[in-house]
Amino acid sequence: MKPSRFFGLHAQPSAGFSLFLAALPFVLLLVVYAVASDARIAENPDDKLLPSFTSMYDAIIRMATEPDRRSGALLLWSDTFASMTRLLVGVVLGSVIGLLIGLNTSIYPGLRALSRSFLTFLSIIPPLTILPILFIIFGVGETAKIALIFIGTVFVISRDLQLYVMQMPREQIIKALTLGASELAVSYRVVLPQIMPRLLDTTRLTLGAAWLFLIAAEMISATEGLGYRIGLVRRYLAMDVIIPYVLWITLLGFMLDWLLRFAVEKLYPWYGLEK
Repeated sequence: MKPSRFFGLHAQPSAGFSLFLAALPFVLLLVVYAVASDARIAENPDDKLLPSFTSMYDAIIRMATEPDRRSGALLLWSDTFASMTRLLVGVVLGSVIGLLIGLNTSIYPGLRALSRSFLTFLSIIPPLTILPILFIIFGVGETAKIALIFIGTVFVISRDLQLYVMQMPREQIIKALTLGASELAVSYRVVLPQIMPRLLDTTRLTLGAAWLFLIAAEMISATEGLGYRIGLVRRYLAMDVIIPYVLWITLLGFMLDWLLRFAVEKLYPWYGLEK
């Protein structure tokens, strides 16, 4: 078959071939890692940089099923619960507040003029640079970590929603007002339903940054969490724990991404049609 049938501008690969293409990079990555790991272990059996699949499997099973000698907790699950709690609280707060800010500052011209430049300014501040300030203000407990995730997502979401609403046809608002709708009704019964799928989409795209803020904060100051565990075992070059933890974080992020994408497709099937 001609390559253009699969890779040309008008290519339409079959479902089976699409699945093969999707799996191919992962298979190649595993093969390259296995070859490199075997080569390093053959040269030095005590090498810790590229542990074998067997050692990583044993390590993650131990973390998931054997209670910790000091705390008695199953470390993988306790770390996951702590990190997911911080992440979800921060992202949900950022999404809700970002929705309220983005909606109201885009509907009302006065608020838009007041906030547009300021939101742009706030959204481009690197959140990690203010982490020391958050630790000083809130201490090294949970509040600072959640605040970092919140700050890192709320202004990006609010700015994106503001720009999205500004691109909507103004005639919708004018017609609703002409038919007797109040300004509040226009905001929350005309505009809000249209931007909800955009909110979920934008939240989905901010998850990567939210994970970054979470892991960084946990590495600096925490007593449990996925980032804390990675930072702790890094001192012992325990790559057989670090790599599975990184893969576990990636899997959790992928699952959250899929859930939000699934929610958009099921709740707002019209959203993809207008793109």
